[in-house]
Amino acid sequence: MHSKFINREEINLNESQIKMVISGWGSEGFETSKVEKITYLSDGLKIKGYLAYPKINKNKKFPCIIWNRGGFREKGAIDKFTARGIFGQLASWGYIVFASQYRGNAGSEGEEFFGGDDVNDILNLVPLAKEIPEADYSKWGIEGWSRGGMMALLTLIKNSNFKCAVLSGAISNLKSYLEIDIERKSSYQKIFGKNFNEEIDKRTIINKVDKLPKIPYLLMHGGKDETVVPIQSLELSKKFYEAGILHRLIIFENGDHFLKNYRKEVDEQRRIWFDKYLKW
Repeated sequence: MHSKFINREEINLNESQIKMVISGWGSEGFETSKVEKITYLSDGLKIKGYLAYPKINKNKKFPCIIWNRGGFREKGAIDKFTARGIFGQLASWGYIVFASQYRGNAGSEGEEFFGGDDVNDILNLVPLAKEIPEADYSKWGIEGWSRGGMMALLTLIKNSNFKCAVLSGAISNLKSYLEIDIERKSSYQKIFGKNFNEEIDKRTIINKVDKLPKIPYLLMHGGKDETVVPIQSLELSKKFYEAGILHRLIIFENGDHFLKNYRKEVDEQRRIWFDKYLKW
């Protein structure tokens, strides 16, 4: 079998960066995990991403989680410092973590299309788990923040073999997201061109809930999120309720898009959700 990994390189930080990671994400996350920068194949393209795993006895198997970044192009790309914190913390909870920068970003080949063929860059993380001896690739969770929430939902439409999902500040209605900001809509019209309406409809998951797997979803949103307004999660929750999809919705009062003032509570909810639905 030919490896889909082209390159794996452990992230090493200087003393100042290590102190900041420990301050931001805790000593447990740093001391009990390893995080690597990876390059892997997706549709024949060389894609950049990350792999994280616990520093534990190699005879133990751990469930897998795909983490999806937000932003567009270089805005929102995950640098090695942030990766060491976010993915190291998640791995320290007892998970193998995979993340993609998406095509066209952070040195990846190809062109990003904001929920088009770049969704394949997420799907193509799944086979990588078979090359990780510690990975229990029968158990998968998925997480996404902001645009990453939309990417996670698009992934679930194409691959239903996930046991749970965590979505924070997720774009569930791309049409509405663009309509409320004229400049934003104009920039995306340039991206999608003459097929604008068709492409937006493809990514407006609120109208495709019937195509999603009926797995448990945790929805979190800041009540004062001005980037992706909280009505996006409220409306998705309503659709989930109507479809009989198990979920929990948490709106953090006065929380911003990044839920900066609620990091401890957010991390606790994420960990509880993954532990409940992946570790059995």
